Amino acid sequence: MSAEPVKVAVVYYSQTGNVTQLARQIAEAAEKAGAEVRLRRVAELAPQEAIDSNEQWAANAQASADIAEATPEDVDWADAVVMGSPTRFGNVSSQLKQFIDTLGGLWFQGKLADKVYSGFTAASGKHGGNESTLLALYNSFHHFGGVIVSSGYVGEAAFANASPYGTAHFGWGTPIEEVVLTGATAQAERVVNTAAALKAGRVAA
Repeated sequence: MSAEPVKVAVVYYSQTGNVTQLARQIAEAAEKAGAEVRLRRVAELAPQEAIDSNEQWAANAQASADIAEATPEDVDWADAVVMGSPTRFGNVSSQLKQFIDTLGGLWFQGKLADKVYSGFTAASGKHGGNESTLLALYNSFHHFGGVIVSSGYVGEAAFANASPYGTAHFGWGTPIEEVVLTGATAQAERVVNTAAALKAGRVAA
């Protein structure tokens, strides 16, 4: 294996805090698995008055103010990129999509290819579009030429979380269940292990 640690960028958008919590869980788990991690939030597009009108939204913005804003360089730097978004009509949020749209220059240079990619999400309802959001996110990863590493039904934690596409929480204003957080940890470990194997293989070649 390469002596250099795997570099993981966790890039996300969160409105009321659920995706922030999942992002922190994934970043922490990746670090514990031996990766060098950058936790990054994408730029907010909504006006301040909209944020201030929602108590949870305003609280999350304040609580995550210490997290640096994502740039294309964070993706260029990484061996593996894990992106998170709340569900918006079964699709990714406009904030995360706007960030993805800034990666065209890296894509044109071939710098997005052959990295490991994975995703996570949250919705207010049990059938609120979590799976379609992750599949929509993975469309971009296919265009990147990325190696998609989803949760799968690999191991007890991932199977218990019952989400083969990626970690997914549902519930409006409800705490994230421990089984979901454990699934997020398992997903992060799988991403790190796969990226490490790919990195070692390239060094050996």
